[in-house]
Amino acid sequence: QVQLVESGGGLVQPGGSLRLSCAASGFTRNYYAIGWFRQAPGKEREGVSCISRNAGSTYYADSVKGRFTISRDNAKNTVYLQMNSLKPEDTALYYCAARPTFCSRGYDNYDYWGQGTQVTVSS
Repeated sequence: QVQLVESGGGLVQPGGSLRLSCAASGFTRNYYAIGWFRQAPGKEREGVSCISRNAGSTYYADSVKGRFTISRDNAKNTVYLQMNSLKPEDTALYYCAARPTFCSRGYDNYDYWGQGTQVTVSS
């Protein structure tokens, strides 16, 4: 049974940092790329970042470039999203999702989703 579990969300002041984790289990092998998406109340789901199966390629939304860094530890089946210089507009429910091998910017192209972790940036 495939499962993705996000953790690391919370309340942080503007300018602060958080590290999100996405722990994957149930995959028969490390075939998957992991994307991070977020959705704020009343807004559409937005692609934030993605890392390919072997970490050979990554992408970032323009809104987070230079502030967020995605990485993965395949030995631990975990993908991380380091978020620095957080802004109030980063407030959202953050999801990780998996698809085979390569990243895609379209959330419809992901096969498995976690339940999400809330990130709130506020003073």
